[in-house]
Amino acid sequence: MGDFIVLGAGSVGIGAALALQARGHAVRVVDARGPGEETSHGNAGVIQNEARAPYAMPRDFPTLIRYGLGRSNDMRLDPLALPGSAQALLAYYHHSAPARHAAITRHYAALMARATEDHGHLITDAGAKALIRHSGLGEIHDTAKGFDTRARTAELQAAAHGLKLRTLSGADLRAEDPALTRAPIGAIIWDETWSTSDPGALIRAYADLFTARGGTILQSRAQTITPTATGWRVERDGGHLSAEHLVVALGPWSPAMLKQLGYRIPMVMKRGYHGHYAMQGQLTRPYLLADHGVVVSSMAQGLRITTGAHLTRSDGPRNLAQLTHGAAAAGDLLALDGAVPDSQWQGVRPCMPRMLPMVGRAPRHDKLWFNFGHGHQGLSLGPTSGALLADIVAGRSDDLTQALAP
Repeated sequence: MGDFIVLGAGSVGIGAALALQARGHAVRVVDARGPGEETSHGNAGVIQNEARAPYAMPRDFPTLIRYGLGRSNDMRLDPLALPGSAQALLAYYHHSAPARHAAITRHYAALMARATEDHGHLITDAGAKALIRHSGLGEIHDTAKGFDTRARTAELQAAAHGLKLRTLSGADLRAEDPALTRAPIGAIIWDETWSTSDPGALIRAYADLFTARGGTILQSRAQTITPTATGWRVERDGGHLSAEHLVVALGPWSPAMLKQLGYRIPMVMKRGYHGHYAMQGQLTRPYLLADHGVVVSSMAQGLRITTGAHLTRSDGPRNLAQLTHGAAAAGDLLALDGAVPDSQWQGVRPCMPRMLPMVGRAPRHDKLWFNFGHGHQGLSLGPTSGALLADIVAGRSDDLTQALAP
């Protein structure tokens, strides 16, 4: 059995550590933050097994112009980010062409179909069932045209993938979820989707399972990685570590870490925000407010509102316009009692231009493994991509692993 260091203690890193550990490998995890304290903490808390197609880049110019002018809350664009993101964005546009997107979706759907089952095993073993809701995911619509159009596409999606779907009138939804203060036009409910009331706590529970099984987590910043005659050396705050194998699972920080080895990995950095709000009552499930580009979900800290994407520079200023708009939209639908102090967060979703994560053997270095680029689905896919990585280390090679190969 091998000796592994995993860089990254988010959903993806801890998922990989658990899967490698289950195969009998010795595993240490290294991260500057505690488990689940970065992007894995900041998401909408949904384990999205219904999301069988990745987010494609719009290719029609009216939509792109609307994004550029800031007229959609789904996406905000900082023009100063374009020069540094041009290579990744052009590749993203290329892969979003309908035929290419359809081919990518086949592999993406195979990943997402496993999400709840792979989480389920860890949830049971980690004793984390109290953190999980099995009440589905809703999409709330406030225009008849938007609701009818989305209902048709959702029904096709459900039929293609064997998913359970319900469409409800606004009155029926309000009867089912009394926290709503008014009836919208209608809603779509994906009943098989799971969610968590505290995504950070869920990853910490997985991390505790990993350490209970003999794993080690070191809170320390990795600075450099260097190949050696027997494997890998990691220079970190407070010294160095050596291991036979090294897994890079640092999400949006992965390209910067790998650049020192000569890898140039284009990544679309989509910044997201969330904030918590005091609220009367509790929602039955998370909801996408489809006309406003935010997800609302009752969590341990209050109602979490999670935004869409803000395309900006890594050092660009915080822009809370999407969150402000989302809070106003949520306040029209729910009884909010004000923002929870010190509850705003921002982070980056590491999106690959091909819309598939990189999982597998590094192209030019022995015993170096990639596991990053999960975009909007790091929480959902952490256990699944970890299991696949462990399979690849053990010699698995098939259509799916080849599609994910770096």
